[in-house]
Amino acid sequence: MVEQRIARRDGAGALGPAPLFILVEPQLGENIGAAARAMLNFGVSGLRLVNPRDGWPNPAAAAMASGAAPVIDGAGVFATLEEALADCQFVLATTARPREMLLPVFDPAEAAAALKARIDRGERCAVLFGRERSGLTNEEVARADGVISIPVNPAFASINLAQAALIVGYEWARADGREAFASDLDAAAPASREDFEGLMAHLFAALDERGYFFPPEKQPIMERNLRVAFSRAGLTEGETRTLRGVIKALSRQPRDRQAGE
Repeated sequence: MVEQRIARRDGAGALGPAPLFILVEPQLGENIGAAARAMLNFGVSGLRLVNPRDGWPNPAAAAMASGAAPVIDGAGVFATLEEALADCQFVLATTARPREMLLPVFDPAEAAAALKARIDRGERCAVLFGRERSGLTNEEVARADGVISIPVNPAFASINLAQAALIVGYEWARADGREAFASDLDAAAPASREDFEGLMAHLFAALDERGYFFPPEKQPIMERNLRVAFSRAGLTEGETRTLRGVIKALSRQPRDRQAGE
């Protein structure tokens, strides 16, 4: 087996188990680098290259990878697909086109779930990505256990190598339990009923002073509509304080503002 290994940096070594991404005869170093960057975005660091056209290492790949140097530095280079797959136990091949062969077909989310289940059992799994111009041959697809079919526009089915890696990597991250960063709003304390009612009383008093409630007999309905609108906003403690400050500022007369300056 012909393989070239470059020592990994700590950033990739700290990641958990994930599928290998195998690029078959990639043509441009920039595409390899972009794919590596997409991989590391979603916690995948194992990269294998089968007979890259411009050889390896490739400065263009390293430059395009930006902060994903751990993926580039840890890449393995193989002369043939057979060698790259020799130690793999479950392999899926990416394609945008249906194939006339009896293989299971997964969408990216289904594929990620299948990969996750096998990796959790200790299996070595891989995803194959084809050439930029022509993708994978039927013979190469036939070496896989299944096909990942990305639901692209049938009239324009070609997608960039890095885009394919990004889609599969994203679904892998979801299957692996990664979630979007929590919003600061999730940690903010919601306004108490006392705070909310204080805001409403302050608002209604200011509006009444400016003659907003007209005709007077509609004031209860208008207040109710305002209360429902603000209640639906789900205000936090800080937001109620801010809004009361806004009401106070708007209620001041111009001369009051000048006196305070």
